[in-house]
Amino acid sequence: MPIITLTSDLGTKDYYLAAVKAIALKLIPDVDLFDISHHIPPFDIAKAAFVLKNVWREFPVGSIHIIGVDNHWSRDTPYAVVEKEGHYFIGSDNGTFALLFDGAPADRVHTIQLVGDEDMGFALKNIFIPAAAKIASGRAPSTLGVALESYKHRQSINPVVEHDNIRGTVIYVDAYGNVITNITRSLFEKEVGSRSFNIVVRRGDFDLNRISRAYGEVPEGEKVALFTSSGFLEIAINRGVEGSGGGATDLLGIRENDIVRIEIND
Repeated sequence: MPIITLTSDLGTKDYYLAAVKAIALKLIPDVDLFDISHHIPPFDIAKAAFVLKNVWREFPVGSIHIIGVDNHWSRDTPYAVVEKEGHYFIGSDNGTFALLFDGAPADRVHTIQLVGDEDMGFALKNIFIPAAAKIASGRAPSTLGVALESYKHRQSINPVVEHDNIRGTVIYVDAYGNVITNITRSLFEKEVGSRSFNIVVRRGDFDLNRISRAYGEVPEGEKVALFTSSGFLEIAINRGVEGSGGGATDLLGIRENDIVRIEIND
């Protein structure tokens, strides 16, 4: 049974998502459709890449992942199929793939050749789903278009490392109000190691000096730092929820693009 995942900025208010799924069911009757998220901010390919990055490897090899965010076509941003570790990714070659794979090379990249009469105003429905149907039926991506040497590269925002600190950025706030930074576990272990440290946020309004393994290692309502299952440093409130005054983004006043600094003690 073919597996197709959908990541988009369509939301769930309108009929657009239903139209996409209807075409998928029509073209691939035995398809298994999985919604990753349809609440990506409009045109925000960085958020789309981050969300999909955290989950695509959990799906079986052979899965097809469709990215329906900022799908404006031009000669410089063609529609493409990217193969990576046995998975297929369909979307616009606008920098999304570079952010998704952190610039690591793909196994293969092919354009999706346009016939000329496609409705490009709704590429997710009219171009990406039919391309996914062809792959699901056993067609090789090489039959869909021409090979590219690579996908379009785009520089991501990386932490800045100095001799006694790591300066990262808040890149995502989840539905619980937990704030996730671009500081990875591997970077933390390399630069901090066994030394003591302080995680400082918002010009020193508060700091944390330990990494927990779970939210419950601190009392309910207390702030906690831990690494997500995908290895990103997260700051949260144990059992806090955004919107009820309990999430880290509310209680601590942390927002996307805020600086998070790890001061390393010698």
